[in-house]
Amino acid sequence: MDRIKEHPILGETPEKKVVTFTYDGKEMQGLEGEPIAAALKAAGVMVHRYTKKKHEPRGIFCAIGRCTDCVMIVDGKPNIRTCITPLKEGMTVQTQYGVTAQK
Repeated sequence: MDRIKEHPILGETPEKKVVTFTYDGKEMQGLEGEPIAAALKAAGVMVHRYTKKKHEPRGIFCAIGRCTDCVMIVDGKPNIRTCITPLKEGMTVQTQYGVTAQK
């Protein structure tokens, strides 16, 4: 996993439990409690969804939950903002196509 282990201002990254999750059917690992988007980035995944009309790739943009560029299907639920959703053991994460209308 490609991660910052020591930051010049924030110091050392605390140890966290490694958990397993699936991304588009592939088993991956990340750190428990980190944003799903961070675990995907560490694994080299940059595209989280594709736009509906032009099928353009989208990934992390604002990283604070304000936009929809990082939304994915998580445990069967669409439009989950992966930049602010904590990773848990056994999660199922899937690439999303378009943004589904909210009910």
